[in-house]
Amino acid sequence: MIPLTRSSPHLYLTSLDLTSLVPVLLLAMVIYGFCAAVFADTAQTIAPPTTGVTGNSSEQSTPVAPNVNLKEVATNTPATVQPSPATSIKIDSLPTAPSNVQTTTSPEEATTSPEAATRLIPEPDDVADATPQTSQSRVTSPVASREKLVLLGAEVSPGTSTRLAWSAGDAITGLALPTPVLVVNGTASGDTLCLTGAIHGDELNGIEIVRRVIYDLDPEKLSGTVIGVPIVNLQGFQRGSRYLSDRRDLNRHFPGDPSGSLASRIAYSLFDQVIRHCDLLVDLHTGSLRRTNMVQVRADMRFADVIEFTQNFDDMVVVHSPGSEGMLRQAAVAQRITAVTLEVGESMRLQEGQVKQGVLGINSLLDRLDMYKRRFTWGEPEPVYYKSEWIRATRGGILFSNTRLGKVIAPGDILGTVTDPITNERTDITSSTHGRVIGMAVNQVVMPGFAAYHLGIEASEDDIFTSPDFLATENQPIKKNRNRDLVPED
Repeated sequence: MIPLTRSSPHLYLTSLDLTSLVPVLLLAMVIYGFCAAVFADTAQTIAPPTTGVTGNSSEQSTPVAPNVNLKEVATNTPATVQPSPATSIKIDSLPTAPSNVQTTTSPEEATTSPEAATRLIPEPDDVADATPQTSQSRVTSPVASREKLVLLGAEVSPGTSTRLAWSAGDAITGLALPTPVLVVNGTASGDTLCLTGAIHGDELNGIEIVRRVIYDLDPEKLSGTVIGVPIVNLQGFQRGSRYLSDRRDLNRHFPGDPSGSLASRIAYSLFDQVIRHCDLLVDLHTGSLRRTNMVQVRADMRFADVIEFTQNFDDMVVVHSPGSEGMLRQAAVAQRITAVTLEVGESMRLQEGQVKQGVLGINSLLDRLDMYKRRFTWGEPEPVYYKSEWIRATRGGILFSNTRLGKVIAPGDILGTVTDPITNERTDITSSTHGRVIGMAVNQVVMPGFAAYHLGIEASEDDIFTSPDFLATENQPIKKNRNRDLVPED
């Protein structure tokens, strides 16, 4: 034994023969090498696929999105690949929809459509019952003949459905939440239809419509692709607000700017990564600022392909509206994407009747486009209003309406009354024209000039080309042809 000083932490040190430690050291080295090899193999197994732009592009592989049964409740967030701005959809180009589709039953039956057309998750018997019973069998292409669908950095195989994630880079990276994107890719070739909801975060009806339509699709019966973004403005939705966190209206900034404001960046990201790859677009909205809208299609009826598109919505009013600069619909049309807006009810509310009518309208669209056949009862065609007019309050006070959505009115009819709560003075709001109430404010406090009632006015198609919005484009000549009709020239 070797004595140590008392300042040492150990009192004694046992003298050992160092040769006896050699086997122990060798064994430790073997164990360490084995563990390192196992760790390296595991790390390589769980590493995400490489999707960068470096290296040989021919050797890069696009990850395949998982096939998800959208009718089942998701147990977690979309297990998807982060979006890549360099990716795009590659899908077959097919002929446009036929214009001659026959109706089969009465408009009363159209109001109470088959449950399969509006139910979110049909029972197994309902799925079989929804099989189209027609004398003409739909011609479908084999799965192998379809080109790959690549969206948001992931490949979606034919005959599958999945949840992807779109991230606009609009938040602090560590706190960012991706926006779910639902994709149903059919076994047969066809158009790509996009459905967008909640561009204004307080518009809830469109979210539910997209959900019910997408979750009721069977990819084995679908021709083409349906892409749904139920909640575009996730920021506004979480706050119950129409606007983004920077107080801008997202639907005034399309197609966007990658180096612009927050709203412009989000608009650019959505348009570049999703919308640009669509053939057809239905953008869902509701009335704004405590107004409610009759379920209606708003479209720029100066375009022949848009006119044809609107004819595929069953039992639905169509209103001619060129739209405002920066609207998603207008930006899509400018990029040769056939697009309309579907207005459904009131903001900050979920209205079952309006939601059902919206679902029925989109299901009828899919049917007439030969994308997804169903047994349908078709209603009588609704009119197309080539003109519309807002009736405004002339005085401030509390608005009490005397009319309802869908009511046909004549000149002199009283639409509502504005009452001054202090003086008790009452002022009637009257119609100056024949028309139909297609939108109106709910009872509330209004100020002078407040747009209270929106009237659809029947007019001839020729009136479009003499309207102020058309004449304003005279300095930008417009061409009329089927392959992108009436596109303003730069």
